[in-house]
Order: sequence, then structure tokens, then C-alpha cells
Amino acid sequence: MTAIPLGVLDTGSANLASVLAAFRRMGVSPCLVRDADALRRADRLVLPGVGAFGAVMANLRTLGAADALTERITNGRPLLAICLGFQVLGVASAEAPGVAGLGIFGGVTQRYPASVRVPQLGWNSVTPTRADGVVQPGHAFFANSYYLDAADDAWSASYAEHGVRFVAAAERGSQLACQFHPELSGRWGAALLQRWWDRC
Repeated sequence: MTAIPLGVLDTGSANLASVLAAFRRMGVSPCLVRDADALRRADRLVLPGVGAFGAVMANLRTLGAADALTERITNGRPLLAICLGFQVLGVASAEAPGVAGLGIFGGVTQRYPASVRVPQLGWNSVTPTRADGVVQPGHAFFANSYYLDAADDAWSASYAEHGVRFVAAAERGSQLACQFHPELSGRWGAALLQRWWDRC
């Protein structure tokens, strides 16, 4: 089987154009993948997401990609999860009661409190807990109504605040999950994507 240097999983509810464009600006030629076989053949994989938790999980299961994603993450293979792609790594989401996530993280995604603007839409400060990670201090672009309040111990977390302190990103080796959109985060986001690429 032919390897795919960079696969971008088409979940059926993602803003793929900006993700593809960001990697093309790096001189990388991403390939859209739409099934478990292609997902497994991707050397590096991007799991983007814009939309609803329940719809994305249903699409992942229809594509046969849910088990392949879990297998990939468990085996430590390179992954970049973005926005809703980050949230589906959790156990579940308050957005879709009764719908199971992939269970990579132990937490349940919660809705922001009514005291702040929902969705969070715009720039916010990101603070990592480690100095040598892919995520460096800076400002990222967010577009989300739900958040994860804690990351598992095996992952290094970065945090932001929007009414509550929440996980802005979690990384482990060549795997990075971002609540924010690095592809929309200007030079800071472009540098982060390059660091992830190099880390892989």
C-alpha cells in the first residue's frame, strides 16, 4: 500500500479549505482521506472539526474511522486534532448527551457558563505548562461553545480562560490536540504547525 505523507480526514463537517491551505503554504501536499484504510496509511494525520459533536461521531463511525483513530492514537502515531476534532477525543460531550466520544481523554466536554459570550469567537491567550512543547505562549483563534476542563496526566496541557480555565491544547510526543484553530492563528499558528510537522 502506498503511504500518504499527510492525510486530512474528511469528517463531513469540517472547514477543510483553511486546513489544506495552511499546509500548502508550508510546501506540504495534503491528501483528503475518507476511510479507515487511507487513515492508517497516512504518515501524519489531521483530524479537523467544525460543527456538532454527535454528527461528527456518527460520520466517524459510518466511515469506519473511529476504531482506526483510536488504534492510531494508542500506538503513538502522529496526529493533529483541531477544535471539534479535539473534543471527540473525550469520553462524551454535553452537546450530545448519550453519544460516546473516542475516550482518549477521560473528561467530558462542557458548555461555557452563561456569564460569558457563547460561542467564544476570536483571539485568546494560550499558556503552555511546558517550555519545550509544540505549543508556545501566544494568542490563538478560537471558535467554540464547549470546552474540556482537564487533560489526562500522560498529556502536557496548555490552558486559556473564557469564564473558566480550560484546556486549549494537549500534546504527547507527535500527537497534538488543539481546541483553537492553528490554521487561522496567523504567524503564531503557522509556526506551531511547522513545529508539529518537525516533531513528527
